[in-house]
Formats: sequence, structure tokens, C-alpha cells
Amino acid sequence: MAKLGILDIGTNSIHLVLAEVDSDLSYKIVDRYKDMTRLGDGTFTTRRLSQDAMDRGLQAIQHMVRLARNKGFDQIKAVATSAVREARNGGDFLRRVSQQTRLRVRVITGDEEARLIFLGVQHGMVLPERPILVVDIGGGSVELVAGTRNGMIKGMSLKLGAIRLKDLYLAKSPPGKKMYRIMQSVVEHEIQDALGSFPVRRFDKVVATSGMAANLAEVVALRQTGRAVPQLNLATIELAELQAVEKTLAKSSIKQRLKMPGLDPRRVDTIFPTATVLRVLMERLGHQELTICDKALREGIIFDFIERHRERIEAEQTIPDVRRRNVFYLAHRCRSQVAHGQHVARLALQLFDQTRFIHGLGRREREWLEYAALLHDIGYVINARQHHKHAYYLIMHSDLAGFSADEIEVIANVARYHRRAEPSKKHEAFATMTSETKRTVRTLSAFLRIADALDRSQFGVVRQLDVKGRSMLNLRALTAGDAEFELWAARERIGLLEDVLGRRVQIVAQRGKNLST
Repeated sequence: MAKLGILDIGTNSIHLVLAEVDSDLSYKIVDRYKDMTRLGDGTFTTRRLSQDAMDRGLQAIQHMVRLARNKGFDQIKAVATSAVREARNGGDFLRRVSQQTRLRVRVITGDEEARLIFLGVQHGMVLPERPILVVDIGGGSVELVAGTRNGMIKGMSLKLGAIRLKDLYLAKSPPGKKMYRIMQSVVEHEIQDALGSFPVRRFDKVVATSGMAANLAEVVALRQTGRAVPQLNLATIELAELQAVEKTLAKSSIKQRLKMPGLDPRRVDTIFPTATVLRVLMERLGHQELTICDKALREGIIFDFIERHRERIEAEQTIPDVRRRNVFYLAHRCRSQVAHGQHVARLALQLFDQTRFIHGLGRREREWLEYAALLHDIGYVINARQHHKHAYYLIMHSDLAGFSADEIEVIANVARYHRRAEPSKKHEAFATMTSETKRTVRTLSAFLRIADALDRSQFGVVRQLDVKGRSMLNLRALTAGDAEFELWAARERIGLLEDVLGRRVQIVAQRGKNLST
């Protein structure tokens, strides 16, 4: 089970979602946290995040990251949207976040935000075959996304977010008629231009996401029925109801709005521009009804993570051991020939097990040998030439979860010495090891070199190894076909094996039937 934290640093609010992703690719939300920090307050007039806003934001982020990590959610995907994206000092803020939390925050574009929002909606409700239009009203931007059940058609990001409109046009509440007309004109112009650029003109339905649209649905429900919305997802708002609420908000002071049933006090100054944007959009489209979806950006990030890590998540079911799973995942990610790696590992382990009375290594070293064998050819993803050195680099720098740094170093070096040069003091990485570690690397490398040679053609011709003898070892390769090429390659590499075992080794082939694999 993968534990994933999603941190959404928005213009209006900072959200943390903690999700557990199962091996069947389903997920469940185990906790949610929200802090309405209003990071973007004033940003769209000054083009800077205020010191107070940054301090509030940093404090909220530190608290949420600490909560996530205390619950075992070490993998946190953090994104920032329009306020940070547009502020001249957004980079300074994210540098502070990184310094205080060790968290890398990805600043996403408006287009990427639209894509992720639609991905969340796509998995949050049944979509028709005909196109729908999704509208997400944030603090700094409005995302419009057209799509069907088969996927997104086009997304656009408009600079019509609720905090932005409030800062630019609504200095007081209720607003002056002139400023309201200017704001309405800007909204109408931006929406008309955006809709004109979409490849489709008619939409089956309009779907609104975001907390501000959901709060409008709550206000409308209480005005109409006197009862709260039983479930926000798939709740609807009629255009006439939205127009009535907008008129009331346009005439209301902050004090009067605070008395409106259902209105979130923290949205008292942003719900009015939200209503205007939604009303203009519905009128321009000729739609009488708006549907609320409670899945959007954060859920989209979860589904994007699942899609990007599908194979790794599914592997948890078939490979429960985290170390083995991460080795297989690295091999797959590097497009390595897994069948060849597994066959070489089997042969190497047969050598290891049948000569244990000589080398005396144990279960831990046996595991390192297997993993080095599984990864020995991953360097091909960079270049066939010197792929053994590339394999060393990839293993050392791939952050193999579940392994200590010393273990990774042994596995990387064993993989590095599967061909060409033997371990040598001329090689800096090998020279700095302890004498015990050097002996382990030399011994395991000797087994891997022979095993790899015995599958030189990568057709599994040598199926099994049988070691006999004491003072001299007779290595019998049981084959399922002609193995002269494999035997030649193995004899070329026999020197290191004889050296580490202190015995001569003779390799012979025996063709057999009904060989086990």
C-alpha cells in the first residue's frame, strides 16, 4: 500500500490530503486538513506575496508536513498555483518552504492545473459521451476545461480568480456600481474570448468544482429549502437561483453577508465574484443548471500519481517485499531484459549455494548477489558501451528504498564488475572499501561474471549448474542445446572465480532432458 500526501498551496487555501493507494489501484482518503491562509491577498495588485501572507503560509505548511510525516506519509507531492506562480517573490517563498520542510514544491502552469482538475472530475462522476465544460474557480485563476468520458479536449486558465477580482475591483462591500460594471465587463469579455477558442460550442452540462462553488450551493439550498445540502457531489444550482443570490450579495455589506445562512465567513469577500463568474458563464452557454463535483485538483494529482506509478503499485500485490519490489521496479524502469536478469540470478545463486563451504558468506550476501544479477544490465538504457559502469551509476543514484547506503554500494559494485575489468585498487570506489567488503564484492562479482557468461546468448541455453569436487571444482553446465558460445565466454572469465575460491575450476557441458529451471 502506497501512502501519498498531497499538499496544494493555493491562492486562497492550503490543503493537505492523505491518501492510501492499494495494489488494485483504488485509493481512500484517510485524512484532510485545510487552512485558509489567503496567501494571495494583495498579490494581484502588488505582484508580490506579502510578508504576513508568507509567514501564515509557511506556518500552515510546516504544520501540515509535520502531521503527514508523523502519520507515516513521507511521500508528499506539493504543488503551488497562481499566487506563487505570478508573484515576483514566489521563488523566495518556496525557498523558505524547502529550507524549513525539506519539501520540493512544483509550481504548476494553468494548463497543467486544468489537466489535473479534469482528471479529478473524470474519476469523480459519470461523464457523458458528449462534451462537458468544467469550471474551477480558485483564488487567482479560473480553469475552464472541455472534455468527455474519454478524456480532456482542451483546457484554459483565465485570470478571473475570486481573490484577484476582489483585489482589483471590489475594494468595498457592497461595491460601487461603477466598479461592479467594470468587473462584470472584464469577466464577460474573458469568458466570451475563452469559449470562442474551444473546438466545441455546445456542452452537455456545466460542472463546477472548488470550495467556493460548493459554498454557493450551500447558500442556495438554505435559501430555497431551509435545509443543508445532503451531499455536495452532484448537487445542482439553477441559474435563476444563482442570479438571485448574486443580486443579494451585490447589495450587501460584509456584516449583512455574514448573516446569510450557509455562507462560510472565510469566503465573505470572495463569494460575490465567484457568483458573478458562474452566472456569466451559464448565461453565455445558455445553460439553466450547474452541477457541483467535489473532486478536482487534489484528486487529480492522486490519479496522476496512480497512472504514473501503476506498475510499481500493482507490483506490491505480487512482490510484497519492499526491497525486492524496488529492485524489479528499477530494472523495469530502465527497460532491462528482466528474463535475462532472472536467469543470470538463478545461475549465480546456484554457484553461491554450492560453494558456500568455501566462501562462507551468508543469507545477506546471497541477497545482494541476486539483486546485482537482476540489475547488472540496466546500464544499457544509457548506452551499450560501458553499460557495466552505467549500471553502477544508476544503482548508486536511484534511491533504492529499503537498502542502506553500504548495501547499495556493494550491489552497485558487483553489477559494475560483471564484465571487463575485475575489482581493482585502481578503481576509487573499490579502493575505499573495507577489506571485508572488498572480499565480498570480489566473491559475488566472480559468481555474477560466470553466470552472465553462461547466458551470453540470452536464450537460457544453460539451464542448471552442478558443482562437484573439493580441491578442484568441476562445474557442470546442464544445457538444453548447443552451449559452446556460453562455455567460451565463461572460460574467459574464470580467473576471478578461481582466485576468490582458491581452487582450479573446470567447466564442462552436459546436454540433458527434463531439466528443471
